[in-house]
Amino acid sequence: MRLFLGVDGGQSGTAAVIGDETGRVLGQGEAGPCNHAGAVEGRAKLEGAVLTSLQLACQGAGLDPDTVRFAVACFGMSGGPEDKQEILAAILRTGRLLVTTDAVTALAGATAHGQGIVTIAGTGSIAFGRNSAGASARAGGWGYVFGDEGGAFDLVRQSLRAALRMEEGWGPPTSLRAALLQATGAPSANHALHLFYTDPWPRSRIATLAPLVDAAALGADGVALEIVNRAAIDLAMLAASVRGQLWQPGEPVDVAYIGGVFESLTLRERFRMLVEMETGSRCGPPLHGPAEGALLEAYRAAGLDPALSR
Repeated sequence: MRLFLGVDGGQSGTAAVIGDETGRVLGQGEAGPCNHAGAVEGRAKLEGAVLTSLQLACQGAGLDPDTVRFAVACFGMSGGPEDKQEILAAILRTGRLLVTTDAVTALAGATAHGQGIVTIAGTGSIAFGRNSAGASARAGGWGYVFGDEGGAFDLVRQSLRAALRMEEGWGPPTSLRAALLQATGAPSANHALHLFYTDPWPRSRIATLAPLVDAAALGADGVALEIVNRAAIDLAMLAASVRGQLWQPGEPVDVAYIGGVFESLTLRERFRMLVEMETGSRCGPPLHGPAEGALLEAYRAAGLDPALSR
């Protein structure tokens, strides 16, 4: 029985899924983030996260991680695949290794046959689509300096900016300031700003504060509600951009959403409403998660198209 591996590697964590050739999921495992590999410490982090998630998946499947071999292994990586192929090839035993972006594998699992649009809003954000002709397009995914609008890091960044404006007297009052100070232990928003520039507060940790924004919005904080609504608009615009590049107006398109940001009911429903304002667009949750999408891509690379089961 041939074995297949799908791995989703991102800014927030790494997830591995092992399946047999019938589509049955045998085991899965999770580990820390692995999105950067350029520096020495980045490479070690990538190898550690992949090997840990693989070991846990092997344990669940009753396989020996030291001897297991895969027919095809597919990795969907945040931050791009270019610097990771060689590293992954050195630590895996596989007949074929596919390394692509996390957007590709997310879409592979999100919709039937991997066609349509997926909008991802985790730590960062991106939209990716593929039509029935095999053409693909993306929007966003520029990173935290120049983009990632609507992602968790951006939500916290906008919240801290609002808290700083309040603190300096040129912005409206908002409960976000008190929430951020409590979460960070900082005595002021300015102090929290400087904390966020330090090593103990990487982007992935800052992004975990995003639920504070949703909680404030649910508490009728006007500033927080504006931030959440703006994020929904930005994410819907990413999806609309991809749609416009690949489909004609009115053509039916499935649009899925993935990522922790969409756990916000306020944001999710606003996003869904905006997406479905376009005739033909149907918006909903993904059929499968990104790691399972990577597994499905591994199957497709082998000429298989099984339905996943457990």
